[in-house]
Amino acid sequence: MRETMNPVGKTLWLIESALGSTLTLDYLAQACGMSRFSLIRVFGVVTGHTVMRYVRERRLSEAARQLSAGADNILDVALSAGYQSHEAFTRAFHEEFGITPEALRARSSLSGLNLTEPLRMDQQQQYLELEPPRFETSKAMTIAGLGGRFSYETVGNIPELWRRFGEFIGTLPHEVKGAAYGVCVAADAEQFDYIAGVEVKAASGLPKDFVQVDIPARRYAVFTWRGHISAIHTMCNTIWNKWLPESGERHAAAPDFEKYGQSFDPATGNGGFEIWVPVE
Repeated sequence: MRETMNPVGKTLWLIESALGSTLTLDYLAQACGMSRFSLIRVFGVVTGHTVMRYVRERRLSEAARQLSAGADNILDVALSAGYQSHEAFTRAFHEEFGITPEALRARSSLSGLNLTEPLRMDQQQQYLELEPPRFETSKAMTIAGLGGRFSYETVGNIPELWRRFGEFIGTLPHEVKGAAYGVCVAADAEQFDYIAGVEVKAASGLPKDFVQVDIPARRYAVFTWRGHISAIHTMCNTIWNKWLPESGERHAAAPDFEKYGQSFDPATGNGGFEIWVPVE
C-alpha cells in the first residue's frame, strides 16, 4: 500500500527536529517530494505562515528562551539560530522582539515577548467533504485585472482587492464575459502575487494600473464548491494537505486559480466557485 504523506506535518517535524542545523526551502521541499512553490503554497494555506519565516521565528523564539535562561555566549546562541555573526543576529532579534539579546539576557524574563510556539499538526486538521474533482485541460488565456503581492499573513487583504476590481467587471474592452478569476502566482519564498481579474482577448485599452498573467494550456484538477465563499480556506487546506498527497497526482509549477461564474454573488458570497489546481 502506498504511504500517503501529510506534507505540512512532515515539514513541521523536519523543522522542529533540525532548528539548530542548516534548513533551506530546497531541502524541505525535496524531503517532502514537492516543488518549492508547492510547499510554499500548501504550508501557507494550512498554517498562515510562509515556510522560511516560520523557521526564522521559531529559531529566534528558541534563542530568546536560551538568553532569558542566562546563556553564557550570545555568539553560540546566534550560530545555533542560523546566524553567522553577532551583528546579524542582534539585528534580526531586535526586529523580531524590539529588544537586544544582551538586554533580554540581563532582565532574565520572557514577559512581553511574542514568541512563536511550535505548530501542532493536529491543530491544522480541518477538512471538508469535497466532490471528486474533474480533470480538464485548460485553454491558454490571459487574465487582466488588479494585482497585489501578499504573504500568507496578509491574505485577509485580498477581499479588498476584489472590492476595488468589482467596479470594472463587465466594462473592459476585449473582456470575455461570464466569469472572474483569482490567480495565484509564485513570487518568492515569502510572498505570492494574486490577481483579481477577467479573461481578455487583447490587452489594449486596459486601465493603466492593471496587470496581466498568462494561464498556459495544461491539465488541471477542478474542484467545485457550491457553498459560501467563507469555506475557501478550509477547502484549500483539504485540497492541498489531504487530496493532493492521497491522490498520487503532483502539483505542477504553474498558476492555480479560482473561477467565479455568473451564479456567484460577490455581495453575499453565495453561489459557489471552482478551484483549478495544475497537476502533472
